[in-house]
Amino acid sequence: MKHQLALRALERGDLRFIHNLNNNRNIMSYWFEEPYESFDELEELYNKHIHDNAERRFVVENAEKTLIGLVELIEINYIHRSAEFQIIITPEHQGKGYAQTLIHRALDYSFTILNLHKIYLHVSIENDKAIHLYRKCGFIEEGHLVQEFFINGS
Repeated sequence: MKHQLALRALERGDLRFIHNLNNNRNIMSYWFEEPYESFDELEELYNKHIHDNAERRFVVENAEKTLIGLVELIEINYIHRSAEFQIIITPEHQGKGYAQTLIHRALDYSFTILNLHKIYLHVSIENDKAIHLYRKCGFIEEGHLVQEFFINGS
């Protein structure tokens, strides 16, 4: 399935969009991070990490130039040639095949541009849709982290 989606570097002007994602409890519970980050905190993080070579953050635009997601490569390790992958698609744009397209683009960028060897991710064992998608895109399960992440207190 071919989608007209553009990945572009996260810019300061995109922070309101990111702030809205970060303040969506349903999204952030699957990112294993605390929701409800203040805009000032987000701006401070942006300023701290904008020139960090161990991170690549992209926003996703559709054909209408509407922001519909976020793709991140973090913990980039150029010695061991690995990075952690993260993705968010806004709830209203989920289920349209966008994530699969974006995962393949991120993997291509990781392997051909950054010359990485391994991309890994964390996913809740309860997130069946994401697990199915990641497997479909070529990710393989290497193990389970026991009592590592808690969603809604458990």
